[in-house]
Amino acid sequence: MMTTMAALAGTFPIALGFGAGGEARRPLGLAVVGGLVVSQLLTLYITPVIFIYMEKARGMRGAKREEL
Repeated sequence: MMTTMAALAGTFPIALGFGAGGEARRPLGLAVVGGLVVSQLLTLYITPVIFIYMEKARGMRGAKREEL
């Protein structure tokens, strides 16, 4: 999260279009900020769900071994 926040802090001025020629760099800044936000949200919400499913699958596999 700290890396994402540091990258967001660095690209936020570009996304707002500050400075000389900022209008030309603004779409790039918006794409970078949007990508960082989406990837961070996916990482925070999808990764734990995957681990939960893996743990359930591991439990089912262990239950099948106990039956044998």
